[in-house]
Amino acid sequence: MDSDDRDRDDVVRFWQGLGLPGIIDVHTHFMPERVLSKVWAYFDSAGPLTGLEWPITYRRDEDARLELLRSFGVLRFTSMLYPHKAGMAAWLNGWAAGFAARVPDCLHTATFFPEAAGAETYVREAVEAGARVFKSHLQVGGYDPNDPLLEPVWGLLAEAGIPVVTHCGSGPAPGAYTGPEPIGRLLARHPRLKLVVAHMGMPEYADFLTLAEAYPGVRLDTTMAFTDFTEGFTPFPAGETERLADLGDRILLGTDFPNIPYPYVHQLHALERLGLGDAWLRAVCHGNASELFG
Repeated sequence: MDSDDRDRDDVVRFWQGLGLPGIIDVHTHFMPERVLSKVWAYFDSAGPLTGLEWPITYRRDEDARLELLRSFGVLRFTSMLYPHKAGMAAWLNGWAAGFAARVPDCLHTATFFPEAAGAETYVREAVEAGARVFKSHLQVGGYDPNDPLLEPVWGLLAEAGIPVVTHCGSGPAPGAYTGPEPIGRLLARHPRLKLVVAHMGMPEYADFLTLAEAYPGVRLDTTMAFTDFTEGFTPFPAGETERLADLGDRILLGTDFPNIPYPYVHQLHALERLGLGDAWLRAVCHGNASELFG
């Protein structure tokens, strides 16, 4: 049995043991191949930047990645993609719309960037074209979520009720506008925004849990949190586990597939060993995302 077969069997055994029909992963990456190759190159060189060796476990072509994800029993997933400069977002949105059209089990994903030339226009076009989720990467994009150029974008997405998965925590390396303070100011203006804090907000876990407690629209995804890899450099505070239970209806499974340095099932086992029970796991791995996305 090769490693893919073992991975598949392990993942399927996990969700079948919970009595689920499969799992929903709100944080997976599909993007144009030339863009993804640059992302992989970044991780290949991440050691000098972050002090971490970061091998890509699922470095495959697109068709192979899709086949593997489906074999795991992932019923719905996303194509998280993000610009790092002006002029990229509209092009990425066009690619993502085409991807969602040919890959119907992928939630139609879109993105944005603070730019004078039409951010509100292309976000509105993406919404009208059926986008189900947006990605905002404050670390890579290097922008303030409170940039006035984005104000109409946030307002539009809050009104439409479309979730935005946002890398806003300062891990694995801080950005100029990461951390809870910029997002707190954003939520104060747009309290109905459906904001999904990527990576549980690591390393500012407690602060982002506090924002989730204050704003009913805020959710957190589990991407890379609680795994051996992440616990080695930014462990989740043991004293905060009870808050995970209290917010169990607003935590969503995310993995970062394919850009993870360990087997997919390890993320699931990391959640299981929190000891919060099968009902919590069923909600996190399926029910919460099913309710959010319909």
